[in-house]
Amino acid sequence: MPSDAAKKRQAKKKSQAQARGKPKNTNNEKQTATNGTDIVTNGATNGESIASCTGVLASHPESRDVHVENFSITFHGVELLTDTRLELNCGRRYGLLGLNGCGKSTLMNVIANREIPVPTHIDIFHLSNEMPSSDKTALECVVEVNEERARLEHEAEMLTSEGDQGSERLMYVYERLEELDVDKAVAHAARILHGLGFTATMQRTKTKDFSGGWRMRIALARALFVRPTLLLLDEPTNHLDLDACVWLEEELKQYKRMLVIVSHSQDFLNGVCTNIIHMQEKGLKYYGGNFDSYIKTRAELEENQMKQYNWEQDQIKHMKEYIARFGHGSAKLARQAQSKEKVLAKMVAGGLTEKVKRDKVIAFSFPSCEKLHPPVIQVQHVSFKYLEDKPYLYKDVDFGIDLDTRLALVGPNGAGKSTLLKLLDGSLTPTDGLIRRHNHLKIGRYHQHLQDMLDLEMSAVAWMMQCFPEVKEIDDMRKSIGRYGLSGKQQMCPMKNLSDGQRCRVVFAWLASQGPHLLLLDEPTNHLDIETIDALADALNDFDGGMLLVSHDFRLISQVAKEIWVCENQAVTKWDGDIISYKRTLKKKVQKYVVE
Repeated sequence: MPSDAAKKRQAKKKSQAQARGKPKNTNNEKQTATNGTDIVTNGATNGESIASCTGVLASHPESRDVHVENFSITFHGVELLTDTRLELNCGRRYGLLGLNGCGKSTLMNVIANREIPVPTHIDIFHLSNEMPSSDKTALECVVEVNEERARLEHEAEMLTSEGDQGSERLMYVYERLEELDVDKAVAHAARILHGLGFTATMQRTKTKDFSGGWRMRIALARALFVRPTLLLLDEPTNHLDLDACVWLEEELKQYKRMLVIVSHSQDFLNGVCTNIIHMQEKGLKYYGGNFDSYIKTRAELEENQMKQYNWEQDQIKHMKEYIARFGHGSAKLARQAQSKEKVLAKMVAGGLTEKVKRDKVIAFSFPSCEKLHPPVIQVQHVSFKYLEDKPYLYKDVDFGIDLDTRLALVGPNGAGKSTLLKLLDGSLTPTDGLIRRHNHLKIGRYHQHLQDMLDLEMSAVAWMMQCFPEVKEIDDMRKSIGRYGLSGKQQMCPMKNLSDGQRCRVVFAWLASQGPHLLLLDEPTNHLDIETIDALADALNDFDGGMLLVSHDFRLISQVAKEIWVCENQAVTKWDGDIISYKRTLKKKVQKYVVE
């Protein structure tokens, strides 16, 4: 039943609701947020899609589930989905999987833009853009959901006036209003922001003073605060550290409505998802359970499919040979041949089992490097701070790095992990102390802003030829790029037509072409699909140089790191254990900030 506060809000808004009138009913297949806030996209109006799509609503218009039949998407003339079924059920948390460039983000945009018939009572929040820069504080941006609150109050008024006082829909609307209750809003929003790494001071800081990554966290906090019927999260962990990733995993595993996540982190998908949607061969395939369950079930299904396929092909081969050999023989043999011909025709008419089409295997590689005498980098009594009036990030730090070093840097956001990598490659100079580097050392540093240097109007091949003019033959450059999973038209089309994950592969090709001795990798998995991350892990394990890794992907760390170093409290200390034990420690720390 609604609380007194909810009832008071309804009474207060009654005259406004009557003035607005009843929302228009639209029966068009393409529905847009013209009334209220049917679609919430980081507090802004949703953008227009450049994809064309079709679909027919198969679920009841008043249902809290969304089922769409004959669902097709065409993007830039390329068919991404053809006559498939979209099925999203309330209470389920879906992980959306697929290779880079298959159209996962396009699918999310199509749903968010209601280019398929999603019922108007299903409110959608699509996390795709950072919170706009403004004078509002982080906390104000999260709790400012007056438009959504007004929409719900209006819907409650309409349902009540129509005599649906005891309907399930009205009870659901009252529940949503309780969650957005003004009296509880600030405390609830503050808890979410704290879990995502915002201190009390940061929560009162204006959004224009935050970087893009932190504004994306504010947008994520707003999504979690609104808790819509359908929440679409596209790589929500990209701008988070390990602490925030663990907190978000614990928070989302309790989401009771509909959740669709695109994520490259197997560990995160295992912790959150109840179902998996695999986008493959222009269709959507559904699996129950988390990522590990999906891998097991898919392997079993494909094994059975290949057994059936091989059996059918053996039968077909045998029957064709019999027909060819005895079709014109004696009357008895001819009749048997005709019988087999009918069986064969019936098999074909009934539909033959298709051969399993494996995902394209990607193989990364980093070139061999010459051996250098250790240590290749010496950090001696180094202290660092960005400004004179700011506190030190590091004080009196000492360690050495050689070509056998394989370690992951972990720690809370703001502790200085990325800063340490910049100090090591010379992008920053220590405030005190000294960093010595081997005279012949070549360092390759990967960071999230490297994509900004790509000329998106150029093709990957043309851009790489411009970066490395010593490579004279286009075929040689195409082979070099091909090692990173880009082939054919992907190499020759403008890079603006590539997905973020495909552009990341171009950056890796550029990085490897420099022949580094030491790789400094700052969040290298952002925008990469799971298959590409596994290929990267294999390449790093085969690389004969050194590596320092900053990543929020627990699985990648477990695959490639031999040591874990914790950056915290102005120091760098070795963790006595593996990354799984470190995650267990983080889970215990964040439990009290998760909704019970």
